[in-house]
Amino acid sequence: MSDTRRASILLSGGLDSATVLAIARADGFECHCLTVDYGQRHRVELEAAAVVAAALGAKTHRVLTLDLRAIGGSALTDEIDVPHGDEPGAGSVPVTYVPARNTVLLALLLGHAEVMGATDLFIGANAVDYSGYPDCRPAFLDAFAELANLATVAGAEHGVRFRVCAPLLELTKAEIIRRGTDLGVDYGLTHSCYDPTPEGLACGDCDSCTLRRRGFVEAGVVDPTRYR
Repeated sequence: MSDTRRASILLSGGLDSATVLAIARADGFECHCLTVDYGQRHRVELEAAAVVAAALGAKTHRVLTLDLRAIGGSALTDEIDVPHGDEPGAGSVPVTYVPARNTVLLALLLGHAEVMGATDLFIGANAVDYSGYPDCRPAFLDAFAELANLATVAGAEHGVRFRVCAPLLELTKAEIIRRGTDLGVDYGLTHSCYDPTPEGLACGDCDSCTLRRRGFVEAGVVDPTRYR
């Protein structure tokens, strides 16, 4: 029986998920990445995910297509304008929230993990510097871990205990950037913008860009992002 510790990692191509991949690798996991093409309008992140997976030594990287545009209801999947210039986290949940996205993506990651023989599911959820999304909270992640152990053959019949690992959960964006920098992450390969130009340049003032820019400033790290 192999002693290899395998991790199934949700990789979007953004700053957070790249850092999570680097952390899992540094912790000794054999890293198997899953990227979901869910019909997001900022599709440049899919290209970034492939580059990041290769650069950070992922053992495998799969892309799964599931079109959430059929549901809509979000500025990332529907004909709704991405907000610009607003303070992230202020007021109600922003229109960039994709209904049930993390529930759907973690379910896919769970299937991926069961097939790959991985018990650790890594996700870049963050409850500090985030935009108020309910599916980035610790309570949601704990509940999903319980579901994972009930809903799988590995868990129900073989006693496997799945873990949802969110190593960035309690970190600020600056702390995340410092951690990734220490682990050799090239953030110039990542993409975070919700409303990039056709050439893939970041807008600089959507929720995601604002958090990212502030994070680099507070971390004292040069921001390699290509802004319009």
